[in-house]
Amino acid sequence: MQHLEFCHPPSGTKVILLEHPVVSDPYPQYWMSLVVKGALRYLFIVFHALIRHILRLLFVTLHKSGNNEFKDESIELLHRGDTFSGISSPKRGPNMSFFRSEEMVLCELFIQPEAAYSVVSDIGEHGIMQFRDLNGELNNFQRRFVSEVKMANEMERKLLYMEAELKKEGIRVAKLETQPSAPNSREIIALDAHLEKTEGELNEVSSSSVTLKSNFLELTELKHVLEKTQVLFAEQESSAGSTEARALIAEDQAAANISRARLSFVAGVIPRERIPGFETMLWRVSRGNVFLRHAEIEEALEDPRTGDEIKKNVFVVFFQGDQLKTRVKKICSGFKVSEYHCPETTEERVQMVTGVRTRLADLTMVLNQTKDLKLSLLTGIAKELQSWVIKVKKMKAVYHTMNMFNQDVSKKCLLGECWVPLADLQQVKEILTNRSESSGSSIPSFLNVISTKEVPPTFHRTNKFTNAFQVVIDAYGIATYREINPALFTIITFPFLFAVMFGDLGHGVIMTTFAAWMVIFEKRLGKDKSNNEIWNIFFGGRYLILLMGLFSMYTGLIYNDLFSKSINIFGSNWKADGYNESTLLKNALLQLDPADKNFYIQHPYPFGMDPAWQLAKANKIIFQNSFKMKLSIIIGVLHMIFGVSLSVGNHLYFKKASNIILEFVPQILFLVLMFFYMVVLMFIKWTMFDASKPLKYGTRCAPSVLITFINMVLFKENPHEKGCDPLMYPYQTHVNGKIQQDAEMELEVQASEAVNSDSEGENHEEEEEPMSEIFIHQAIHTIEYILSTVSHTASYLRLWALSLAHGQLSEVLWTMVFRIGLVMPGFVGCITIFAIFAVWATFTVAILVLMEGLSAFLHTLRLHWVEFMSKFYTGVGYAYHPFSFKRIFDEDSKEE
Repeated sequence: MQHLEFCHPPSGTKVILLEHPVVSDPYPQYWMSLVVKGALRYLFIVFHALIRHILRLLFVTLHKSGNNEFKDESIELLHRGDTFSGISSPKRGPNMSFFRSEEMVLCELFIQPEAAYSVVSDIGEHGIMQFRDLNGELNNFQRRFVSEVKMANEMERKLLYMEAELKKEGIRVAKLETQPSAPNSREIIALDAHLEKTEGELNEVSSSSVTLKSNFLELTELKHVLEKTQVLFAEQESSAGSTEARALIAEDQAAANISRARLSFVAGVIPRERIPGFETMLWRVSRGNVFLRHAEIEEALEDPRTGDEIKKNVFVVFFQGDQLKTRVKKICSGFKVSEYHCPETTEERVQMVTGVRTRLADLTMVLNQTKDLKLSLLTGIAKELQSWVIKVKKMKAVYHTMNMFNQDVSKKCLLGECWVPLADLQQVKEILTNRSESSGSSIPSFLNVISTKEVPPTFHRTNKFTNAFQVVIDAYGIATYREINPALFTIITFPFLFAVMFGDLGHGVIMTTFAAWMVIFEKRLGKDKSNNEIWNIFFGGRYLILLMGLFSMYTGLIYNDLFSKSINIFGSNWKADGYNESTLLKNALLQLDPADKNFYIQHPYPFGMDPAWQLAKANKIIFQNSFKMKLSIIIGVLHMIFGVSLSVGNHLYFKKASNIILEFVPQILFLVLMFFYMVVLMFIKWTMFDASKPLKYGTRCAPSVLITFINMVLFKENPHEKGCDPLMYPYQTHVNGKIQQDAEMELEVQASEAVNSDSEGENHEEEEEPMSEIFIHQAIHTIEYILSTVSHTASYLRLWALSLAHGQLSEVLWTMVFRIGLVMPGFVGCITIFAIFAVWATFTVAILVLMEGLSAFLHTLRLHWVEFMSKFYTGVGYAYHPFSFKRIFDEDSKEE
């Protein structure tokens, strides 16, 4: 039991502190208890209602996603619903479980050609078969249904063209509530003809529209050329008699005396960004003998093909002589300017402008009619485009799958091989029977199960709740066929270990609220497809985040930590009745003796950590450091023992009973006799030593568990003070010696005898390795297990380190930011607290919830992948990828 010290702040309120002298904090922390006491009842009502709602929602989700028919003799842990890779939910069979992967069988399909398309399309809707390619030696152009695949590619090209036209016009494609089924043969022919007709009409309308827009652009540019040149010529004529007026090139006064009749000119339109280069080139080529005038076109022009906005300028180039005319023409051609004929007289220009405006008015009316026609055509396409795309993709996927089939000797039947879950075998047979009858085939299609020594693919049925946990496991490695699936246990252990590092009631509430929002509105949020990868990760793992938040709230209550402050729910068990008022007022730091009933009431806080430790600035970290370090070792040892114990299930299932005696027993005994014994010593120390007991069993004589464990390994005696017992319990020396002997014996068994069982279980068809190499290999394996056990136990100390760092960072953020607004007096403090709260809340979410949450998540990931799963999980299998339309569409949406 730690000694407590207390001091009083300037306000005179009693605050409990711990052993080492520190300067008293002037901030009055007692307000936290007053506020929490007043709102405690309502706070727990809200939390209780939230947790009940979330748990009810989880139950309803699991209940709806699974089957309502349960067997009394085999009620499984999790219901199955929307399965992984988009596989639908057939009736549950006796072999279905999340504990192991599905039992798979290799089947041979015999399908009549006239029923093949309908059978494969129906299988694609259910997504329960993974086909094998029997034509691997053939390229794509040598397969049976290559013409059908080409037709599907051509239909996809037409649909992509229509989609591009819709995007160009800004028309949204209508979304479908339900997907249409794959089209049959007649529907394929009709769809191809309809797409051909629709593409032709759209292409014709688009070509006409582009032609009309090009003519409209040319007439518009000609109109601006005539109008701008008219202004330029009018300015020139009006300034001819004025000495202050400037000619077309004001820099050259001699040019103003040249007769205008002797000058030629070229007028046109040029993109605005090319004006500087165009002007420079004219000046260099003509050596300054060309005069350029240009003016901006205020009206934004439209590119007839892309529809983008373009900005252009009207220009007029004046020159003299045919030689310069040729050069100017070449420069204009090089800069791809649009030249237009411009009459020299004013009357001709005015007459020409009038004619252009009349043509523009007529052309605008035709353009509007063409636009309305195109819009009407695209509107009809937008309603059906999504349905057409789905049908074409399904048709293409079916023919790609049928290209994997082979033909029998008589070439009257298609042969295919596939992996099928044993539980879905009956459903596959029903599909074959029904589709053969509906297609009018005289010979029914059938399926045979064939035996094989090939390792089947691994398939775990998951729903939206368990999928995130399975993804975490699969990221490490796909489970070997039928070995124990760690994802089942990860549902509890992952959020719990995360919460040990992230334990804070306030931060847990933030995380739980965010996850609950995603869970409650998952249908609406799931419909809105997003390309934001971070959001997709959050939404996909919403149930994992929800459990992490709930567990963090629980550990936050255990740590009694709410944004680095404590909640005094039951009243502290520490008190300062042993000091009078004058002693409290005169001393900044006082110690509370736990052996004295005037300071401690001799029983622990009912739940979690006593709130008095939050105010113990002297040795608060020392106390939490010891508590969380021992807690992390206890959790780590239990987690590893559980992992080693799970290996028994794999040994029994794969019929390697000898491995239980020669591998599991030595490993578990070494782990228990060494590290679990250290855990037992921790509990012995907590129960036998107390400040209220005599010196021999008092806190002063309490030995260090770590030093005791090290001395046990080194066969040394524990150092102790005079009057203290070096042993924690009677006969400890004999127990320690026996443990050491047993641990060494178990390691010898693992190093020597395990190789015999391995060599006996191997296939004798392979060449046996020399015995010396087997012993060396097993010796290395034994040494590796010893070192890994030690390093893995030490690795769990990250639970202590990150938990302590998270709590201290939260306290620093409160003290350095939020406390500034709380201590400011008067009206200014009331206003400032709002701004400071916004800064504190931003840092809390960004640093403590997001960054610290990501750090805790990664460390939890490592503890499961390395320390836990390495004890029983091999993860050398390969994933089951069934032919599923839903999976194909999901992959396409991810690529987009």
